[in-house]
Amino acid sequence: MTFGSTAGQTPPAAGGWREGDPNGRRRWVEAALPAGVLPDLGQPVRIAYETWGSLDETRSNAVLVLHALTGDSHAAGVAEPGHPTDGWWDGLIGPGRALDPARWFVVAPNVLGGCQGTTGPLSPAPDGAAWGARFPRISVRDQVAAEVVLADALGVSSWAAVIGGSMGGMRALEWAVSEPPRVRSLLVLAAPAASTAEHIALAAPQLQAIRADPVPGMGIARRIAHLSYRSAQELEARFGRGVQEDGRYAVESYLDHHAEKLTRRFDPWSYVRLTEAMNGHDVGAGRGGVRAALGRVTARAVVAGIDSDRLYPVAQQEEIAAGLGVPLRVVRSGAGHDGFLLEVPQVAGLVHELLEPAVAGGVERV
Repeated sequence: MTFGSTAGQTPPAAGGWREGDPNGRRRWVEAALPAGVLPDLGQPVRIAYETWGSLDETRSNAVLVLHALTGDSHAAGVAEPGHPTDGWWDGLIGPGRALDPARWFVVAPNVLGGCQGTTGPLSPAPDGAAWGARFPRISVRDQVAAEVVLADALGVSSWAAVIGGSMGGMRALEWAVSEPPRVRSLLVLAAPAASTAEHIALAAPQLQAIRADPVPGMGIARRIAHLSYRSAQELEARFGRGVQEDGRYAVESYLDHHAEKLTRRFDPWSYVRLTEAMNGHDVGAGRGGVRAALGRVTARAVVAGIDSDRLYPVAQQEEIAAGLGVPLRVVRSGAGHDGFLLEVPQVAGLVHELLEPAVAGGVERV
């Protein structure tokens, strides 16, 4: 297997959606955030989002789908002008799928601090230049507060379900803890209740690389991160010690390939601010600890981990499941953390369990 090599080449310019680019399927809500959520930016915040389906007469069929670190609002659909990649959970959203737009009103926002249309480091500051490194630090709670503003604008008083994996799972859990009346059911997949010293340590060299030299640094950060997204077994099975015609190990070229893909569609300072938010994630902070915080959740919950996940191991989902008093579900995957994106049939089974228990199945209980 051969991937394009970027060795010795000039890194591509960083990506992300900018004013004047095609809108694609995006829509926007523009509003002020609640006081204290984010330092005053001197301008309203814009939240980019996409939807599938429509609200029913009772406004009770809305499902919030939350993306991971380098995701965006394009959860379903093909790559097209304005959307550089296919939908990241395309197998879950669409006719006949677990989130069928004929039944559900599915909403996927781009996170606060992101770079695909929502206010973040790529957005223009009052001086007309992009915020870049000047964009203030944000928290997962800030991000959820922005999503509450979006829900209000859409007329959604409560979600039939809030669903997320990885960073999206952090936000889904924060939604259920901070806004219990507005979350009727909850799916937390491959995410922790609080980031650990290991998570923060893994992120540290990624952040240092970007701060030293943003665009090539983000490529280095992606290489480091991608190792935590996949399992050692998968890398060995796919690449082993294989060498390409150019003399490089195939696994090196594989990492280069993913680094180049990300730099073409993502902004380095968004990567920094979102990673910092993930480092700060702790649903128990200021709430008496994780167990006390989880005691605030009133939603019907499904909690699942990936058996080969070395970024957020299953023990971290066990903590959440125990705190919520529900059995843990385990997705079987050789792919590691990225199994939450790749094991679509099993994830669809979790969504069915959450929304339609009578047709659920296919994921092991622990």
